Amino acid sequence: MAPPEVPVDVFTATSKVLTLSAGYSKRAYVTFLAGNGDYVKGVVGLAKGLRKVKTAYPLVVAILPDVPEEHREILRSQGCIVREIVPIYPPKNQVEFAMAYYVINYSKLRIWNFEEYSKMIYLDADIQVYNNIDHLFDTPDGYFYAVMDCFCEHTWSHSPQYKVGYCQQCPDKVTWPAEMGSPPPLYFNAGMFVFEPNRLTYESLLENLLVVPPTPFAEQDFLNMFFQKTYKPIPLAYNLVLAMLWRHPENVKLDEVNVVHYCAAGSKPWRYTGVEENMQREDIKMLVAKWWEVYNDESLDFKADQPPAAAEDQTFSKSLIMGSMPHGTAMTYIPAPTAA
Repeated sequence: MAPPEVPVDVFTATSKVLTLSAGYSKRAYVTFLAGNGDYVKGVVGLAKGLRKVKTAYPLVVAILPDVPEEHREILRSQGCIVREIVPIYPPKNQVEFAMAYYVINYSKLRIWNFEEYSKMIYLDADIQVYNNIDHLFDTPDGYFYAVMDCFCEHTWSHSPQYKVGYCQQCPDKVTWPAEMGSPPPLYFNAGMFVFEPNRLTYESLLENLLVVPPTPFAEQDFLNMFFQKTYKPIPLAYNLVLAMLWRHPENVKLDEVNVVHYCAAGSKPWRYTGVEENMQREDIKMLVAKWWEVYNDESLDFKADQPPAAAEDQTFSKSLIMGSMPHGTAMTYIPAPTAA
């Protein structure tokens, strides 16, 4: 059974036609890229995917200085706004405990300093958008929106949730033991989230980074701690982590999924071989092929004289389902894998 959710309508009417306005430049999608590896393919795929669903807003790519000029040119040629950021290195105690692979992801915190935008939707480079999600920009301000994570994969084996078989994706299946105190607060996957850039928030993030406990999985744990009281869950359809297909199939309706997160081992479409566990599933093979269809579609390449997507062609009549937000003051800190 899925966790209880409180229906909240994003729009003030039953339907709303999105139109370009003076506020156009104040909204944007944003992703993150570091190094000279193959994740640039993921960003290109994401840019083309957003173009296919006729988003009204640009894609900003926050890149580190080590991204080669060749890759920057590829991104610009796909209509991306390339913005170089300075890396964020956590205190030494963080580096000692965090997996080296994840440490660089703290640099994502720089996007809270993109104050020229009033609201942004962050998407990891291994994500693809298959339906227009521009309506998420109309969520009420003052909250952090993201999809709840799952505790059932082995990467959670160190946690009390995993040990007792509890998962927030199916809270009625295994009840949280009373002798262990209050259930842990809701925990989100940081591969996709809706947020508001803000200078004070940005400075507070950097200040808190200096004093938080060390964690093995870097920025996702940190963001969950920081935004615990303002976190609002949104439906699974906005960030389908592939493990949900075999851990909680009863919660997944593939034909209704807007955003797919290719974060399971072996699932990156541009690296896919099918040899890793679960990678020979028919639904996985279908989703990998679906990503390649977008990536290889030359009609989706950016044209220099191409105007912004005609948002008025997209009419939405949707209700956004958002879960209630926990208000407890106690923090049960449990490290979890990042969305990278």
